[in-house]
Amino acid sequence: MKVVRTATEVRAWRARSGRVGFVPTMGALHAGHAALIERAVAECDVAAVSIFVNPTQFGPHDDFRSYPRNEFADLALCERLGAAMVFVPSEDEMYPAGDATRIQPGALALLLEGAARPGHFVGVCTVVAKLFAIVRPEAAYFGQKDFQQLRVVQTMTRDLRFGIRVVGCPTVREPEGLAMSSRNAYLEAEDRRNALALSRALFAAGDLWSGGERDPAVLRDRVKKVVSQPDVALEYVSVADPYTLEELRGPAGQVVISVAARVGKARLIDNVLLGLDVDGVGPG
Repeated sequence: MKVVRTATEVRAWRARSGRVGFVPTMGALHAGHAALIERAVAECDVAAVSIFVNPTQFGPHDDFRSYPRNEFADLALCERLGAAMVFVPSEDEMYPAGDATRIQPGALALLLEGAARPGHFVGVCTVVAKLFAIVRPEAAYFGQKDFQQLRVVQTMTRDLRFGIRVVGCPTVREPEGLAMSSRNAYLEAEDRRNALALSRALFAAGDLWSGGERDPAVLRDRVKKVVSQPDVALEYVSVADPYTLEELRGPAGQVVISVAARVGKARLIDNVLLGLDVDGVGPG
């Protein structure tokens, strides 16, 4: 496995590679990232991974400075999984002096996380576009856990004609149901128990759906009722169209239910797709 730290080194490696499957990450890798890397290895000639905690997608009150970092463990995992190249750039490499261009995404980026974290998706789209330009993969792999991010990146990739297949992969969960996230490292034992309310609520809505319920208000109320507890600060519950992310006002055959909440020191997000799986959602 080759570890490189500059765009020039990546391009030299890319010139000798075949079909590249790319997994952009911010490090602190876990089983969810591992599933993305494994799929890239399986579907492409070689797999490339980036590890970069991107400052432009963090707001002034976010956790950029405290975000978990463990480069040694991350590189060891990438090597075990068969990644051919890992790009670990510095902030100056990605945003050199005088860097001024930012990508402004459209309506998909203004809802949910975009409303809760203004400017977040500008940073996401800008860094992903830079990484796509440097690595030039044939396919890129993103997890369903960050479903809105997946949709925003799919749409940007289509609109800017990158010619890259953006693949959504199912959420990987811990045995109790908690969605895998690097921010789970912030959770104390009691916090982890409280955080399970998010997945329980989504699964409860899924049970209603399986029983034939299609009313968005009923699904939303079930999630709110299950999540509601003193140590979980609910930020939003969304029952939306999985393509536009607009809130549903009436019954639909396909739904994404998303939730965000603060538990202890962590801000957590999760979602469930009903009526389709993540492989069925594309840029439209």
